[in-house]
Amino acid sequence: MNFIHLIQVERKKIRRSKILLLLLIAAIVLWLPSLFNIDMSFDTQTTGITPENNFFIQGFLGFSWFLFPAGMVVAVVLIRQLELGNKGILKMLALPVNPALLSLAKFVILLLISAIFILFAVIVYYVAAGYGSMVNDYNMILSPTFVLKEAAVFFVVSIPMLSFFWLLSVCLQTMIFSAGISLVSVIPSVLIMNSDYWFMYPMCYPFFVVTAKYGQLAPDLSTSQISYLPWIPVAIGITIICLAFPVYSLEKLKGGKSTYE
Repeated sequence: MNFIHLIQVERKKIRRSKILLLLLIAAIVLWLPSLFNIDMSFDTQTTGITPENNFFIQGFLGFSWFLFPAGMVVAVVLIRQLELGNKGILKMLALPVNPALLSLAKFVILLLISAIFILFAVIVYYVAAGYGSMVNDYNMILSPTFVLKEAAVFFVVSIPMLSFFWLLSVCLQTMIFSAGISLVSVIPSVLIMNSDYWFMYPMCYPFFVVTAKYGQLAPDLSTSQISYLPWIPVAIGITIICLAFPVYSLEKLKGGKSTYE
C-alpha cells in the first residue's frame, strides 16, 4: 500500500465515528459565552483593541488554551481505540505495509481532524459575529483573509503539540493515563509561556501565538512577542522526535516483539 492509500484506509476507519459531531458541538459551545457576554467586547478602554478584534481574539484565547487541546486528546484516544480494537493494528501490519508510512498516515488523520476542528471554530465564529452585528448594530465581522490566515498559523504551530499527544498515546498503552497526562500537560502552559524557555514546551505554542496576536491588536496591552529563533528549529526537532518513536514502535510490532499481542 502506498501512503495515499493508507491515509484513505485510516480515514474510512473514523468516518463512522462521532468525533466530528463532538468537535462541532465543542465549537458551538466555544462561542456561546462570547455571545452571552458580547457587551464586554465593547469594553476596550484599557487595551485600545477594537470591539470586533476583541470578540474574535477572546474566543480564540479560550479555544487555544484548553478546548482545542482537549478536543485533540479525544481525537487521539479515538484513533488509538480503533487501532487497538479487535487487534486491528496487528491485522494491518499483517498486510504488506510499511510501518513508518502507516504511523505517519495515522498522524495525518489526526492533523486532518485538527484542521476540521479549527475550521468549525472559524465557521461558528462568523455565525456568532453575524448575530452580534445585528444585535448591536455594529459590524463585528472581520475579513476572511485575516481570520483564515490566523487559523492557518494556529494549525501549523499546533503540530508539535499534536505530535507529543500522539507520542504519549503510544508510550502509555492505557488510554486513561495517556489522555489524563495529555490534558494535565496543557494546564501549565499559561505559566510556561511567560518564561524565557516557552519554546521548549509545545503545549503552550497555540496559546502563545494567540496571546501575541492579542498584543498586536491591542496597542495598550503588553504581551510577549514571537521570536522565531530558536523556536522554529526546536519545534521541528520536537516534532521529529515525537513522531520517530511511534514509527519505531510499529517497526518493533511488525517484528513480533510488541506487547500488543
